[in-house]
Amino acid sequence: MEGRAENPLLLKSVNHISLVCRSVEKSLDFYQNVLGFFSIRRPGSFDFEGAWLYNYGMGIHLLQSEDPDNMPKISLQINPKDNHISFQCESMATVEKKLKEMKIEYVQSRVEEGGICVDQLFFHDPDGSMIEICNCDNLPVIPLGGGGGDTTLCSRINCNVQQQQQLQQAAGQIKQQQVTCLPSIPINEEYLPWA
Repeated sequence: MEGRAENPLLLKSVNHISLVCRSVEKSLDFYQNVLGFFSIRRPGSFDFEGAWLYNYGMGIHLLQSEDPDNMPKISLQINPKDNHISFQCESMATVEKKLKEMKIEYVQSRVEEGGICVDQLFFHDPDGSMIEICNCDNLPVIPLGGGGGDTTLCSRINCNVQQQQQLQQAAGQIKQQQVTCLPSIPINEEYLPWA
């Protein structure tokens, strides 16, 4: 794409996010018992309190605030447009049921695009950081047009090929073709039917 460097820093993936906490103990409990992360070894050379967690291919590093009383006030309002971490789930109904059982306040949202629906649930961790749980993989990852170069498609696209073909057919752009996609492989944009 024009104006876009391919991978100037040779990045491979997200490794972790760090969150400053009022109480590492409370946050640890939340991320383990609500979101399913597990504790992993943290370097003993650190001279500050914290905890490392891992699951779903990424880490969360919890850092104890040096001054918890002066951390930003926790907003009681759940705003889906606020900064957040999003997790893909297997069943939105199960997530909603579990949140109700745990008495965690949440806000529901739905995004509709071309007949495809994405359901979202938003709630806060103990420090007010926003968490989203969604079925976002319903929505295909479609690179924006323009220029050449490799594009990596999400592995979920093979599940959305039929939906994508229906959308293209409605727009009169469909071509007869056999589509085979492998998980997270780089492909050249000239082979994309919507490019």
